[in-house]
Amino acid sequence: MKVLQINSVCGYGSTGKIVIDLYKMIKENAHECLIAYGRKSAPKEIEAIRIGNTWDNYVHVAMTRLFDKHGFASTKATKKFLQEIDEINPDIIHLHNIHGYYINIKLLFNWLQKVHKPVIWTLHDCWAFTGHCTYFDNVSCDRWKTACQNCPQKASYPKSWFLDGSKSNFKKKQELFTSIDNLTVVTPSKWLAELVKESFIKRYDVRVIYNGIDLNVFKPRDKDTFRKKYGIENKFIILGVASIWDERKGLKYFLELADLIDSDSIIVLVGLNNKQLKHMPNNVIGIKRTSNADELAEIYSSADVFVNPTLEDNFPTVNLEALACGTPVITFDTGGSPECLDDRTGFIVKKGDTMELLRRINEIRDNKIDSFDCIKRAAMFDKNKNYNEYMKLYLETSQG
Repeated sequence: MKVLQINSVCGYGSTGKIVIDLYKMIKENAHECLIAYGRKSAPKEIEAIRIGNTWDNYVHVAMTRLFDKHGFASTKATKKFLQEIDEINPDIIHLHNIHGYYINIKLLFNWLQKVHKPVIWTLHDCWAFTGHCTYFDNVSCDRWKTACQNCPQKASYPKSWFLDGSKSNFKKKQELFTSIDNLTVVTPSKWLAELVKESFIKRYDVRVIYNGIDLNVFKPRDKDTFRKKYGIENKFIILGVASIWDERKGLKYFLELADLIDSDSIIVLVGLNNKQLKHMPNNVIGIKRTSNADELAEIYSSADVFVNPTLEDNFPTVNLEALACGTPVITFDTGGSPECLDDRTGFIVKKGDTMELLRRINEIRDNKIDSFDCIKRAAMFDKNKNYNEYMKLYLETSQG
């Protein structure tokens, strides 16, 4: 069996790591796998091909910014890629993020219609069934249920400076994404699965396969090294981690907490950029993004509580990583973020309620949650177990 995965990146970011994990699992099961990606580079040991080049990405960005044509550029690059894939002749096509300035979705789906191959599509956000955005919770928009138009998030990713093409994009995507028969949709959360069932791709079979983490890496580590490094041995550590701290990830709520916590507490934020680091209060330790998983596991293990005030999310793996290191989690009631918790491993807080966040932080401080319960909960999200569900799905779909 030969599986082709298509994603915007390979080995970079959350989805890039997922496609690598799936690649290794497929190989370990004595099957073939190829990853096609659109941006940055791929690890040398991975069999991968890039769709287009950096110039193609820039042109696609320009088409998006000027005409709101995201997904409808990269024509030459996509044609060349599809010719290569015809020669490779995969048995299964596994789509991930097909947004990200690198592929022409019209050419891709016309090709999928022609080849009649089984298609699995893992949705990592909501872009597949909107006319523009990847998430809509934060603006309380439900136009995607009928027909997008007058998009309130035109200036958000994938940003358009001038035109609003959401109505046209919605119609084109609806036609394309419902044009193939042998398609199975996978979502990493029950929350997203329920949204799919209200969208124009609701006719397809929808499966929930949770994202997984490496429990050999994310496990309790020495707590003292990190604390001694920053001179916070006796502090109550409130931790936040994000790859990019934008509005959607809830940075403002940590800044509000910084004004409310006592002198015995400290906030640690991982993933800040240089500009953000310059403007952190004295009781916030800012750390740049790290790709070192061992270092991250040490930081998780050192924390007393992990706080995720995300405003829009699918199924954030940072929650799982914290739990696996024995650290309880507090998250806003947003998207699929609460699905990782039970009543013994943390708290779910109403979105935007900073005072409730503080109250729950203090509750954990006064009544410490057993780290064993957190570790036990995280075992549900062992990547070896969860991603094996994809292996079963590959075999199921390949056999018709």
